Amino acid sequence: MTEVLFVLVPILLIGVGILVVKFDNILAAIVALAILSLLASLQFYIMQAPDVAITEAAIGAALTTAVYLLAMKAMSRKEADKIE
Repeated sequence: MTEVLFVLVPILLIGVGILVVKFDNILAAIVALAILSLLASLQFYIMQAPDVAITEAAIGAALTTAVYLLAMKAMSRKEADKIE
């Protein structure tokens, strides 16, 4: 099972990373970035670094996503349209 994860998780990381760059909708990109961070956390856990995995999940997935969403909410509609 772990051999499958050693191959599958990096492939998913690359795929989701490409999606983050390709998305036109900023909200979809933020959600994909959170998924990317959770996959990175899973990869760290598979590599037997649970402390790094917990940190990546807390900071990378949770806190960073929250900051991006708050910044997006604070933007006016005109600013958001310029980005998209």
